[in-house]
Amino acid sequence: MNLNKLPAWLKQLVLFLQSLGGLGLFLAAFLDASVFSLPVINDFLVISYSVRAPARMPYYVLMATLGSLAGSFFLYFLAKKGGEVMFRKAAGPRAERIRGWVNRNDFLSIAIPSILPPPMPFKAFVIAAGVFQMNRRTFVLALVLGRGFRYIAEGILAVRYGDQAFDWLKHHPAEFTLILLGLVAASWLVTRFAFRSTPPQP
Repeated sequence: MNLNKLPAWLKQLVLFLQSLGGLGLFLAAFLDASVFSLPVINDFLVISYSVRAPARMPYYVLMATLGSLAGSFFLYFLAKKGGEVMFRKAAGPRAERIRGWVNRNDFLSIAIPSILPPPMPFKAFVIAAGVFQMNRRTFVLALVLGRGFRYIAEGILAVRYGDQAFDWLKHHPAEFTLILLGLVAASWLVTRFAFRSTPPQP
């Protein structure tokens, strides 16, 4: 990622966050997931930090995941208090389709958007989860798995390929996305089995 191609204000923000280490990564993920969009900046920071300090990669993945979880929870509770208008603004013409998808597939409606890059309207799904009162345990589990898989995959690429990880992602976006979708699908099957209701014994 070439920072020189970013607007001057965004470049300065990224450099400031980058100077804070793991805390900056947490803040970047929190802002991006809540009130301020920073598309792909979190991914850039996870990769660049992991390239510089491979042994600390799990820490960077954790900070990015926790920041995204905190920011999404903030947005979730705002929406839960009365975010129908917020939801329709974020979702635009896709509002009804997103509503139907969230109502039918609560876990997947958060896990899948959380691993996909822009222009996937991730915040619209988070707001929908709050508006439609999604179970908090499901919300947290889906988001942690989705974001966690995304960031740890980027961290592994950074450790393996170094600075070339950005080029790998640029040239293999479909493969990267399919791997993550497979992990999410497997997680969904596991959670469905683990949390399924046990029929009462006669």
